[in-house]
Parts: sequence; C-alpha cells; structure tokens
Amino acid sequence: MEKIYLGDAGPKVSPVIYGFYRWDQEENTPASMERIVRLCLELGINTFDHADIYGDYQCEELFGNLIANKSIKREDIILFTKCGLRIPHKSQQGLRFTHVDTSREHILRSIDNSLKKLRTDYIDIFLLNGFDPIANLEETAATLRQLKEKGKIKNIGIANFSVFQHQLLASYLQLPIVTNHIELNLLDTSALDNGQIDYIKQRYMRPLTSSPLAAGRITEGEDFVATKLRRKLWEISAKYNADIESIAVAWIFKLGALPLIGTTEESRIRNIAKAVNIDLEKEDWYHLYEKSSKK
Repeated sequence: MEKIYLGDAGPKVSPVIYGFYRWDQEENTPASMERIVRLCLELGINTFDHADIYGDYQCEELFGNLIANKSIKREDIILFTKCGLRIPHKSQQGLRFTHVDTSREHILRSIDNSLKKLRTDYIDIFLLNGFDPIANLEETAATLRQLKEKGKIKNIGIANFSVFQHQLLASYLQLPIVTNHIELNLLDTSALDNGQIDYIKQRYMRPLTSSPLAAGRITEGEDFVATKLRRKLWEISAKYNADIESIAVAWIFKLGALPLIGTTEESRIRNIAKAVNIDLEKEDWYHLYEKSSKK
C-alpha cells in the first residue's frame, strides 16, 4: 500500500488509517490489540489514530505496550492522538459531565499522558477532538505552538470541526492544520453539503472520514435507505468483482478522502483495504450518490 501525503503539510500516511474509536471493554485486551495491529501492518496500514478516551481510556496504553516490547517499531508507524472530548469514567476523578475542554491545562496534561502511555517521545499528528466554544483560543493556539516547538508533536489536526470553527482556530494558530476528521459515508453525505469537504480541499488537505461503512449499516441495515443503497452496491460490485464494502469505500476514495477504519472484524478491515485498488467510474459514483440518504 503506497504511502501518500495528507496534503501540502503533514507526514506521509497509509491511504487507509486504523482508528480505535469503536473499541470498548470487550476489545481492550493485549491479544486483541496485537491481532489488529499485525493485520493492519500486513495489509500495509501503518497509520494509527488514537485519542485519550478511546477504549475506556485504555487503548493508548495497550498500543504503547506493543512498542515497548518491540512487537512494532516506532519508526515504522505514524501515530495520531487527540484530546478535548472528556467523558466521565472511573479513571477521571471528579469528572461529572461529558464536555469539550481545550484549555492549556488539559492539553498539556493530556499530551504528557498520551506520550507516556504510547511509549513514544512524539506524536506525528495531535488533534483537538471537538470544538470548545468557551475556550480561550489564543491560549489554546499558543499551547499547540509550544508543544510543536518542543518536539512533542510534529503536526496539528482537528476532529469534527465545522468550516467556521476550522477557520477560527486557524486564524489564531498561524500554523498549518494538516487534517480534519469528519464523518462521511454513503448514508451520511452531509459533509458534501455543508462545505466541510470543499474547505478541507481548499486548504490543500485530504479529508479523513470516520465511519466509512456507517457503523455496519451499509451492509447490515434493514431500513429503507440502507436497503435501497445496498441493491445498487450489489449491482455495481459485480462489475468490479469486489465486495460491496470495498465499493462503498472506493466511493470515498474517489472524493480524494481517506477512510478511518473503526471495526475489529478482520474481513471488514480487508475489504476496506482492497478499496484502494478500485477506481470507480464517474457514472457509478453518481449512481451511488443518488441512492444516498441525501438524494
């Protein structure tokens, strides 16, 4: 799997990225972590997306243990992690309510915790996980610049920011924002309508799209829209001799976007990885778009 640049700024990444955003207590075992990471590396996926909260606040440490025991080499992988969204948990003393916090204090505490858990000296891309409307953005931006100057983070990204929120942070930051993680799939094409895709491309970045298979709804959903879409996917998949999951993700690739895998199912990971080699014809792309929930 050939590595590609995220944009004018930022590192080269694998065109498919694995994220731990759907992990919960059931997946949080050393064996599960090693199985998934080894599968990804076998498929050429060397880019991994973390957050402090993922897997009940445990995924970073499980992944870091693989680096510590030399199951994987730090120099062979690209690491994302993020902070901002805070969710009550037994490990988060005094936290009572889910909210977004991008204060200087929280960012500094989170990055140090992430570096320690991931057993690394730096994060390739550090993201703000959600927009904090009552944050002191000047202070937030200064904190991110300081972390970059110290070498703790190499690049800065955001997750789930609207176009205006993206613009606002950028005006304070005065450094490139190299990625914005957004939700996009054939059952949620709102990012095509609200300007997120257009603005990300205007900033010379590739969109990174979470939930590329709509949390399995594209292949398993029984509602009218999912069923209608699936019939069209089956029709088109025969033409490309590919699984419908691969076709659904190839639709995302055609936009110049990169999928963030969240599943732990091996077959689904393999199908998403195979989409890299499928170039949908223009009419097939539009046929699928016509069957999406927004059309």
